Amino acid sequence: MKEKFMICVDNQGYEASLEIRKLYEMIPDQDAEQHNQVRIIDESGEDYLYPKDFFVAIRLPVQTRSRIVKKAA
Repeated sequence: MKEKFMICVDNQGYEASLEIRKLYEMIPDQDAEQHNQVRIIDESGEDYLYPKDFFVAIRLPVQTRSRIVKKAA
């Protein structure tokens, strides 16, 4: 599975769980998408649903993405 990453651009109401301008890994979740949400691994290290408009998807070079995933494992 190809990892997808997003940058947080809003954390209103979730200040303890999300940091603005921080990179987060997104876990694909079709049910969440139907409700305008995304599943994100947040500061707790667990995945939770957040409003989709709190994030902007970004593309990372393969080498960068690989390094991030290896460090997280």
